[in-house]
Amino acid sequence: MGTIVRRTAAAAAALALLAACSPSDAGGKTKLTIATFGEFGYAPLIAEYEKLHPDVEVQNRVTDFDTHHKGLATQLATGHGAADVVAIEEQYIPQYRKAKDKFADLAQFGARDLQNQWAPWKWAQGTDGDYVLGLGTDMGSLALCYRRDLFQAAGLPTDRDAVARLMPDWTAYAATAQRFTDKTPDVKFADSAGTVYTAMLNQAPENYFAAKDDSYIGGTNPTVRNAFFLSGGIAAKGQTAAATTFTQAWNVAIKQGSFATIACPAWMLSQIKQAGGDGNKGKWDVTTVPGASGNQGGSFLTVPKQSEHPQQAYDLARWLTAPEQQKKLFLSDGILPSEPAVYKDPQVVAHTDPYFDDAPTGKIFAASADSLRPNYRGLHDADVRPEFGRALGRIEDRTENVDQAWADAVQQAQAALK
Repeated sequence: MGTIVRRTAAAAAALALLAACSPSDAGGKTKLTIATFGEFGYAPLIAEYEKLHPDVEVQNRVTDFDTHHKGLATQLATGHGAADVVAIEEQYIPQYRKAKDKFADLAQFGARDLQNQWAPWKWAQGTDGDYVLGLGTDMGSLALCYRRDLFQAAGLPTDRDAVARLMPDWTAYAATAQRFTDKTPDVKFADSAGTVYTAMLNQAPENYFAAKDDSYIGGTNPTVRNAFFLSGGIAAKGQTAAATTFTQAWNVAIKQGSFATIACPAWMLSQIKQAGGDGNKGKWDVTTVPGASGNQGGSFLTVPKQSEHPQQAYDLARWLTAPEQQKKLFLSDGILPSEPAVYKDPQVVAHTDPYFDDAPTGKIFAASADSLRPNYRGLHDADVRPEFGRALGRIEDRTENVDQAWADAVQQAQAALK
């Protein structure tokens, strides 16, 4: 027993010593964690930051989208477990602005002095009056990725400017899908109805909730209905691969060339490359998206109040979102900056991507970003949006027709709000 007591005492002393060393570890470094969903391209930047700040050690936690955001909700509710810096995707920002008591106000660290770094709409998304919830990372201005070889096989133009003229809007896109299917019935035109639907919604100022009072309008908004029926109509004709973005089925479909087009925000290009592999290099190209420019995705770096090192966490978030780092991320990973000085930078605008047949991705996405007008995301957007996606999936698997799926989506979305 005496041995056990001595060991316990020694352990207690060691714990006391570690506690005394807080906020630094035994090596004298401040440990910070940053939590992201999917890869933000931060690994080399974190290594650079640690070299610039030898007294700081940064761990990057990476999980999938749903796990990340559900985990954050639990961590905030219990008051522990959150990283020092946490990425939040734009659709969740309204929800967390309402829970701003759980986050550090970055204005207290001088964040408001950085306001002019960002496009005005991007800055506004991450704020609530004078309160600053987060610093903007990327944005997801839309383009259209398409397979040149599959277009050629279907007798369609392959030049990116000609493709843009062929499909100036989504009605023309649906008509082109029919032409494509008539010539190449064994290949699908789009990856999924959900991707088409989402792109169309992201070009509208309002989707499921009214900007003036956050009231639910999803069932009566003609924009939502039109997007649902056009994308659902394509699915009902068997012109989609029913491959949900970023699933294994989607990866396989890209690798096998099972579909010809996908509405692609800038950050998706790296996902297409990874899924397609070297065998598909040069087969893809990029052109402007049908309809007006839209935004799909984009995040903010926040600092939960439970962080023991809020100043150091803010310093890391500020550095990662600085123009110099946003430029590096675009040139290395195609992650589009949300700061005009960066996406208008001559090196960024001149950037081409050899995987996409040397498409001028810098020019295409920068032009899209300049005309971008983001849509309003309601407080309960994340509750109702999935119901419409699931309904489109039922069209694709032939369990419902378009009218049935629409009626069910409207009913289930309304139920999700109760």
